[in-house]
Amino acid sequence: MRVWQGDQALRADKITYDRASGIMTANGHVAFVQQDGSTTYADHIELTQGLKDGIGSAVYMRMQQNAKLAATGLRRTSGVLNDFSNVVYTACALCEKNPDLPPFWQIQAYGATQDKEHTNIEFNHAWLKMLGIPVFYFPYFAVTDPTVKRHNGFLIPNISPHDRYLGTYFTIPYFWDIDDQQDITFEPLVATKTGPQLSAIYRNRLNFGRLKIKGGVADDTRRNSPYTNPFGQRYDNTSKHGAQGYIFANGDFAINRHWYGGFDVNVASSANYMRDYRIPGYGNDTLGSNIYVEGYGVGSFLRLDAQGYQGLNRGIINNSELPFALPRLTYEFQGEPDPLGGRLSVHSTDFFVYRSRGAVDQRGELALQWDRPFHNNLGQQWLLTGRVDTTLYHAKHLEEQPNYGHGGGHVRGFVLPTVALKMNWPFLRTFAKGHGSQIFEPIIQLIAAPNMGNSINRNLPNEDSLTYEFTDTTLFALNRYMGTDRLDSGLRANVGIHQNWSWNGHSVDMLVGESFQEHIDRNRLPYSGLDHHVSDPIGRITITPNQYVDLTARGRYNPWRGNFDYGEALLSTGLPFLRFTGGYVYEPITPYYLYRTNYRRFRPNLPSLRPTNELTGRVTAKIGQYHVSAYTRRAMQQKKFVANGGDVGYENDCFGLDVIYIRQYTYVGGEKRNSTVLLNFFFKTIGTFGVNG
Repeated sequence: MRVWQGDQALRADKITYDRASGIMTANGHVAFVQQDGSTTYADHIELTQGLKDGIGSAVYMRMQQNAKLAATGLRRTSGVLNDFSNVVYTACALCEKNPDLPPFWQIQAYGATQDKEHTNIEFNHAWLKMLGIPVFYFPYFAVTDPTVKRHNGFLIPNISPHDRYLGTYFTIPYFWDIDDQQDITFEPLVATKTGPQLSAIYRNRLNFGRLKIKGGVADDTRRNSPYTNPFGQRYDNTSKHGAQGYIFANGDFAINRHWYGGFDVNVASSANYMRDYRIPGYGNDTLGSNIYVEGYGVGSFLRLDAQGYQGLNRGIINNSELPFALPRLTYEFQGEPDPLGGRLSVHSTDFFVYRSRGAVDQRGELALQWDRPFHNNLGQQWLLTGRVDTTLYHAKHLEEQPNYGHGGGHVRGFVLPTVALKMNWPFLRTFAKGHGSQIFEPIIQLIAAPNMGNSINRNLPNEDSLTYEFTDTTLFALNRYMGTDRLDSGLRANVGIHQNWSWNGHSVDMLVGESFQEHIDRNRLPYSGLDHHVSDPIGRITITPNQYVDLTARGRYNPWRGNFDYGEALLSTGLPFLRFTGGYVYEPITPYYLYRTNYRRFRPNLPSLRPTNELTGRVTAKIGQYHVSAYTRRAMQQKKFVANGGDVGYENDCFGLDVIYIRQYTYVGGEKRNSTVLLNFFFKTIGTFGVNG
């Protein structure tokens, strides 16, 4: 028999309704479906007041997220409160072969109350049982009702017995569901080694965008000792205590269908405060902030923004030396094919860079490029490119970082026209009885432009071209600087041979090449690979013998010194349940170091400088419901580890356990990072419990 009342439905073997008392009685295989989608099963239920009040026995309730609750008795009040006696609650699936076995975890309590108005379930005198074994007792315990995604209330508390800077600390977040689109989470923190902190996260999902603000204030009572960084600069950190705080705010908004705006502001009172209270972002060199507006058209893009930075790692960064871009304008345009078959593109980057100590400059840039591809009957693929770069600077304090040029203020600029012609000539053949194919592809490129020199001695600001990359990825690039303050120029030719073999799931792909240049820039950054008319040869090879191995290696060899100036490799191998990845990189000198130490003026003994020579590795394994991973990073030139770590865990349909170890050997702010051990427990519909030390 079935009975409906609004959005509620009652089904049972026998249903009796007493008109005089208004009591409806259901017996045998009772199923009571409610508005929130949950279903209550029972042997016997008596309901009244339009199914809002009632009692029941031998009750079993199935809710969202596979949550289940069983009880010996039920009392229902006003359709809002459900009181249960002798309760068992779990979100784990029962064993199909033996359903009488206890679930992986369950909460067994003397009584429980489901409050649908406040969307939670409260347990009294509860035991947490794992595989039927009691492991923890709760005089009182509450969880969010699985029928809702969020509601007001306290979240899972966090207790850490030991932390290097906080000592023993305790947090208990509180979540406030303001309305359907916004909420805020408060998180007070109390610690034994320093003062308290109150932090909060505000989120708002608007119809036209989103907003998120995270911040905190604290009384940091830790006092820090002064230290001297690797450049001989001494910092007094003793004043970085007392009232401290931070704010991280970001938002993105749609102004209309073509224009968008937003901001990302990140500011903290000190790096020491971020370290002491585990503020996310500590360990990075800087905190960046920007505000922007951008627009999209047919083939065009424009962005206007302002950027600023706060230094966190005083081992290498001073706040007074960090730049502010106030503002920065970027414009890109890609045109449709013209009657000649070519395509015009336009690029412009204009900005004003301010430093309280260092070079200050304004730049206006416009680059026009026209590309015309074509091919002939021989199978040759051609690309004709014409480009004009124009740049105008107004600069001051060039004798200071990052260029250490000639002082004074002046206006300078340049115009660089460039013409390039590139030819790819692929040849294809088959082998292995048609199951394999080989591509042999010579590539030749000619580039003609006036010789500008572009050495670091040039009396022009340099904001975006501190690095120069001559590898297989930039062999045929018009400009191999990473920006446009310095441009490749002169008459040069690039040649390369690309080959590929593919057969029966195996493949080998490789590229080798060189560059020939009429003009030599011997003042280019050291180890650029372009110190002679004939460049250092470069190459790249990718080998995939089967689905279990993938190897890519690239490098640049210096025949005049008889060694590699640059090399890197990445290996991935293993089975679906066991995977290993490893990486290696070798680069003699970090370009930033040359500028930071005023390379042009002091000319250090370059061969004696320590190279970047690092090896990384990671292994991951997943067998059934268990997973293991480990990683390492080692600085070969210093014979020291940079970081090590790993994770061991278990996960099923309702429970997860992870033991995470992190060890960092780097110095940030004059102090060495320590080891961290994290222990996380995840219970479906309840939350995550964590312990760290």
